[in-house]
Amino acid sequence: MMRFYFLVAALLVTFASHAQSSSQSNFSSKLIGLGVVVSDLERSLDFYVDGIGMVKVNSFAIDENFSKRSGLSNGVPTSVTVLKLEDSPEANEWKLMTFGKKATHPKQKFIQDDTGVQYITINVKALKPVIERLKQKNVPFLGSTPTPLNQNLYFVLVQDPDGTFIELIGPME
Repeated sequence: MMRFYFLVAALLVTFASHAQSSSQSNFSSKLIGLGVVVSDLERSLDFYVDGIGMVKVNSFAIDENFSKRSGLSNGVPTSVTVLKLEDSPEANEWKLMTFGKKATHPKQKFIQDDTGVQYITINVKALKPVIERLKQKNVPFLGSTPTPLNQNLYFVLVQDPDGTFIELIGPME
């Protein structure tokens, strides 16, 4: 019986030390916001909001002075449109901005064609309505999608208007 109490005590100490080290994170938020430069903001908003189903939650301007002082650009102003999967403080931010020019590299056919952020994964409650919206927008589906992952989940791959790959994963209905 004494061994059992020592085992329980050891487990509690281990759990407490793990909980303490987790709470001593260097980060003030568990979220990541990703800024994406797009060639055509309206076209990208149509894809992400009306096609994928994201929601527009905010927008803000970056003026010439801040742009230069912060190192974001050489003084070129822009505005940022913030999208999320849901309007919630716990949802990551997908921040779209444009400088009104097209990419200087060719559009990738596969994720290995370039470096940097190539794709994002979005888990959905039902793929069928997303697929229908994207088909209405004539968004091409890549590979043999929807591809079954198991008996309940499917995988769909598309690209946004600027070539970022979007993985959609979820049940069909």
